[in-house]
Amino acid sequence: MTRRKWIGWFAALAAIALLIPLTPWFSGRAPGETTKNNKQMSTMTAHQERQMKLAAVKSDMDATALLCTTECARNFEKLIRHEAAAPMNKQHLQHMMKMHKQMVFVWWHHQGGSITQGAKPSSGELDALIGQAKKQVMAGTDFTSPPLQANGHRYMVIGQADKQHKGDGIVGVLLQDIVMKVQDHQRRNLRLVPYPAEGKYKIESVSPNSTTDITVNDGEQNGNASHYHLNEVVVRFKVQPSAGEMAGIQRDIHAISTRKLGYTYVFRSRVMEADDMMRYFQRSRNVVYAEPHYLYMTNDARTGSEAEAGDGHESVTGTAGANSDADTDMDITPNDALYSRYQWNLPIIEAEKGWNLSKGSDQVLIGVLDTGVQADHPDLIGKLDKGTNLVDETSPPDDDVGHGTHVSGIIAASVNNGEGVAGLTWYNKIVPIKVLDSSGAGSTYSVAEGIIWATDHGIKVINMSLGNYAEAQFLHDAIKYAYDRDVVLVAASGNDNTERPGYPAAYPEVLAVGSTNADSTRSPFSNYGDYIDVAAPGMSIASTYPGSQYAALSGTSMASPHVAALAGLIRSINPDLKNTEVMDIIRESAQDLGSKGKDNYFGYGQIDIDKALLAARQSKVSLQQFPKQVERRLAQIERKYS
Repeated sequence: MTRRKWIGWFAALAAIALLIPLTPWFSGRAPGETTKNNKQMSTMTAHQERQMKLAAVKSDMDATALLCTTECARNFEKLIRHEAAAPMNKQHLQHMMKMHKQMVFVWWHHQGGSITQGAKPSSGELDALIGQAKKQVMAGTDFTSPPLQANGHRYMVIGQADKQHKGDGIVGVLLQDIVMKVQDHQRRNLRLVPYPAEGKYKIESVSPNSTTDITVNDGEQNGNASHYHLNEVVVRFKVQPSAGEMAGIQRDIHAISTRKLGYTYVFRSRVMEADDMMRYFQRSRNVVYAEPHYLYMTNDARTGSEAEAGDGHESVTGTAGANSDADTDMDITPNDALYSRYQWNLPIIEAEKGWNLSKGSDQVLIGVLDTGVQADHPDLIGKLDKGTNLVDETSPPDDDVGHGTHVSGIIAASVNNGEGVAGLTWYNKIVPIKVLDSSGAGSTYSVAEGIIWATDHGIKVINMSLGNYAEAQFLHDAIKYAYDRDVVLVAASGNDNTERPGYPAAYPEVLAVGSTNADSTRSPFSNYGDYIDVAAPGMSIASTYPGSQYAALSGTSMASPHVAALAGLIRSINPDLKNTEVMDIIRESAQDLGSKGKDNYFGYGQIDIDKALLAARQSKVSLQQFPKQVERRLAQIERKYS
């Protein structure tokens, strides 16, 4: 079994380990097994679900360290292979450590001499591990230490032996604080703790589609909660109020701010709460709706593996790669450093076959509504178009969370550049649209504004790895605005293992995406219901991460960009298709999983890149031939009646 398959199965098995007593058919392929298993997962107790999620946290922290050591060891190997004179070696080492901030101290022994770079942390235990590593490397074998806590930080020591010159090699001290950050983030995003915290920005937790207050004491209760701004309300007027009428409204509700988007306003009051303001506006005949200003959150279930970026990059640009390899049936396997070992998610959806048909086009942009992106990530350079920051319009759409950078890499990380990971599309570019703040949450207003901004800027595919359980008319108006203008909208279903519809995924104009594991079973956190359209890989997905790093994260947030990327590939190979036709191709070409036909757990099934692109290309050929077919048919009719 390859390392790539192993890490995918490792994550999946760890996540479902505690379900085995309840699912005796889980490891087999008995008839009806998948359906039975999904039903059992959907009815597990809160305690069982919590234990399953805690097991996932632990396994993903371990995977974090694994990806990090693998990538660093590969970079040490590259240094050894390109050895030169001592001054040049030192320059190469300095450059590598500049690119990889996690390498805090490196010792390189070469041809009887040694060079060091960085500051060695003060720790007796760390000194002992470095000594062991040096001894082992000089003996010709590699070394990997267990993690070590020192001075409030987490470290690991690795050694890479020079296999050509015994006695030479490299030892490095790696800072791995990111592993603990992943633990904190995953506990939040898997809803093991209440999220977002009440009180921040006067946010309240309520039953969905109401303002009935509920208290969220633990993560399990998040699955039945929505969140809104306590002193804000969203109002759509039938007729635009005059300046005098607007001044009267602002005076009556003690407004401290008013924002307008289209026909809709967001009012914030200094003293009134949402309930009181909604009653005030609902007394007016000029109001289409008055509703709470809901909050939308990321839908990742952060699960860890993070590693540093490679030393260099190749910017991949160009026009559609469609048909460039269309005459060969051979799978295309990228040379990206982490691809073969860790990216199980792309072969399982037939990306390697599909790339023979299309690698995308830089003329088809994909909008990512999220936390922003690291613009100078080595694996994303040349893959980003100009975006916008709707959280702070004075700043660029930089990623201060990590979520948006990860989502963007799944779609469009540079392919075949020998570094990091491979994106699903080779040539399509990402337009980062920052609608979520540093907490990973954003308001209805910012998300709706992002959809409208993307539509008005010619973006034809939008990914939304975010959600809430409240159905907001304001957001739906924005969704319909984009849908009516030929945009393909894709959204994550959510990570609470609940049948309650999550929005925007549950709107009929949106492709709703569930998550699958490496064995094509449903991820145990993935939401389900009759609104699910398709499923895609979402368990321990390796992708780009801020700090020029790489992370393996889990969640429907990771599944959704696979589908958005497929929509981009389809629109690249056949730009004439309408959004409805693109969505139909994605559904109809999916690999059927679970019960035969469409079901509540996988929708129409797991996406299939190859089948979808074949269908899109056939549609293009049919459209091109249609005029000649009509001409021939008219000629036949003329001959018949002449």
